[in-house]
Amino acid sequence: MKQDRKNSLSLKLLGMVLFSALIVGVVLSCAQIVFDAYKTRQMVTNDAHRILDMFRDPSTQAVYSLDREMGMQVVEGLFKHESVHYAAIGHPNEPMLAEKTRPLLDLPTRWLTDPILGKEQTYNTQLVGRSPYNEYYGDLRITLDTAVYGANFITNSGVIFISGVLRALAMALVLYLVYHWLLTKPLAKIIENLSNINPDRPSEHKLPMLKGHERNELGLWINTANQLLASIERNSRLRDEAESSLQRMAQYDFLTGLANRQQLQNQLDQILQSAGPAQRRVAVLCVGLDDFKGINEQFSYQAGDALLMALADRLRTHSSRLGTLARLGGDQFALVQAGIGQPYEAADLAQSILDSLESPFQVDGQDVLLRATIGITLFPEDGDNTEQLLQKAEQTMTLAKSRSRNRFQFYIASVDSEIRRRRGLEKDLREALSLNQFYLVFQPQIEYKHNQIVGVEALLRWSHPEHGLIPPDQFIPLAESNGQITAIGEWVLDQSCRQLRAWHDMGFNNLRMAVNLSTVQLHHAELPRVISNLMQVYRLPPRSLELEVTETGLMEDISTAAMHLHSLRRSGALIAIDDFGTGYSSLSYLKSLPLDKIKIDKSFVQDLLDDEDDATIVRAIIQLGKSLGMQVIAEGVETVEQERYIIAEGCNEGQGYFYSRPLPARELTPLLRQAQRNSPGAKRVSQADALVAQDPGKA
Repeated sequence: MKQDRKNSLSLKLLGMVLFSALIVGVVLSCAQIVFDAYKTRQMVTNDAHRILDMFRDPSTQAVYSLDREMGMQVVEGLFKHESVHYAAIGHPNEPMLAEKTRPLLDLPTRWLTDPILGKEQTYNTQLVGRSPYNEYYGDLRITLDTAVYGANFITNSGVIFISGVLRALAMALVLYLVYHWLLTKPLAKIIENLSNINPDRPSEHKLPMLKGHERNELGLWINTANQLLASIERNSRLRDEAESSLQRMAQYDFLTGLANRQQLQNQLDQILQSAGPAQRRVAVLCVGLDDFKGINEQFSYQAGDALLMALADRLRTHSSRLGTLARLGGDQFALVQAGIGQPYEAADLAQSILDSLESPFQVDGQDVLLRATIGITLFPEDGDNTEQLLQKAEQTMTLAKSRSRNRFQFYIASVDSEIRRRRGLEKDLREALSLNQFYLVFQPQIEYKHNQIVGVEALLRWSHPEHGLIPPDQFIPLAESNGQITAIGEWVLDQSCRQLRAWHDMGFNNLRMAVNLSTVQLHHAELPRVISNLMQVYRLPPRSLELEVTETGLMEDISTAAMHLHSLRRSGALIAIDDFGTGYSSLSYLKSLPLDKIKIDKSFVQDLLDDEDDATIVRAIIQLGKSLGMQVIAEGVETVEQERYIIAEGCNEGQGYFYSRPLPARELTPLLRQAQRNSPGAKRVSQADALVAQDPGKA
């Protein structure tokens, strides 16, 4: 806590001391000035008597001899003194033998000194003869002007006043510094240390003892405060432990330490509130053990409790994928998986739980296998509140047990069947490569400047023996999730390079092969070595292999992606960013990546004639490519109007059904020959020409 300087005790003390000293200094200075006024009046009188004494004898001689000239000389001598205003010699009953007067001095201080000293002061002395006669001859009279004395008095008073006040203030400052050093400064240090104390752990930071104050009141206060802080923390800890124990008893299962049903409902309420606005799914899994009653009867209830605690520990191993984990009661547990995108993620979690139960548990030295059935409900499909989701998950688990145990089942039958189909595909995908179920098709890429086919893109297809042709957007995510994508990706690269070598041997020497890389492949450390080896094995010239990476894949880890792209560049491959415009890359990141080409996503090209926003995006991407010195290719070109538009905007290349569908290599070769026969200025291969060599059934 920062001290407010305006309310600082030290500043208040300084102000009070200085104010008091100022008052005392003023009073004492005024008293000194009054005394100095008295001394000044005395000085006037003393000077007058000194002057009279000095001129008494000459004045007596002049009046005795009635020598007027001598009298005037005496008077002139008196006027040598600057304060003499009037002087006279003579008998009071006779005309003055000699006299003289001059005006009063006009000094600016008269208005102040005249009331104090008087405007003028008159003095006289009798002129008498020598003893023993002591004859009286007359008087010597002078009048002194007090202006000069008053000016000196004002000057002295100013000095007295200022010096008195300054002495008082200096003394006050010294007293303040002494007080500050002995009290307020130590108090400030104590306050500073108090502000560092953690209210939750008050005794963790003790107040340090101030040097020199170990045995006085401050030292005693510090020791007492430290004892008080330790006592406060001890009592707070005891209170927190008691409250925590009560709260845990109310919210957690006493046997397993997992959340109980009430706590599960509270946590699930919060998860659903967050998932609703974000439009994310939430899965609730109800896990029920199969024939747990028989295990209790075979061993003991104590052994059953030990099994439940061991099961809870095993379920905790999945905590990284869970929003919460709870025990509903008995042999039933609930798991909440928050923020999932597709239902298969919940199925993967359920299967991993079932797989984790394959390892036996130890009970009394014996191996015990537990089996479980899992019911799954999804938010928002199966319910929009906690009660509905939990109730339906338990119902689904009970229903699944009545049909077949040691399995999982979704509440909605259509979702359940789709998940099972997906898991079947995932299983078949592991064998698809070894069974030669994959094949490649190729789609040509047209360079607009010379109206030539300059490249082809290799596209992977899966011909499933039971389900037929499986779209790549279905099996590629499966391959990425189960780790098959690396082997499949290497197979695609090998087959693409092999085919490119074959086309080069046929005379298509300038043909370029584009191959898509998944995000998993991009971050594989061995990929640059694989690319380099393939280009050497198939004798491919540099820049004849183009690797396409998605924008979203790059942005997941931009620094690692940049490092890998530089390695791929050094292996001789070109780098293109695919599906550009659908992600969130910034221009600064884009400039830092070793990219050769930008590929406009087909979703923008298809509607650019009807949607002004898409047209604006296409124009912006083309201009961006130009400014960065990159080639720009548009995919999804299907009409002559689309082609005309992107050419007019400056797009370098195009790809799409307007030129050709993706074709197997043997069907694309005649199209390449026909394009090779066309001169650079000849008419581009039309869509009708491209479709002559196609077999639509295999597209």
